[in-house]
Amino acid sequence: MKIPAGKASAGPPVGSTLGQYGVNMMDFVNPFNEQTKDMRGIVTAHITIYDDRSMDFRVVGQPTDDLILQKLGVKKGSGR
Repeated sequence: MKIPAGKASAGPPVGSTLGQYGVNMMDFVNPFNEQTKDMRGIVTAHITIYDDRSMDFRVVGQPTDDLILQKLGVKKGSGR
């Protein structure tokens, strides 16, 4: 999931994604925001949801496509 670093909230995309699996969103939001408070921009989080509705996540970093566009000085993709 791509989420702004340090700015996760119970709203979309976090709420709509985790809510459909019955996961307590605040169990993700607070630790995610704490872990990414010193990062900037959009980061990718890999989330594993278990049968008991618990979950683990790890922050992978900025998405590769965002890094490439940033390095090239392009504001956004072609939109096609």
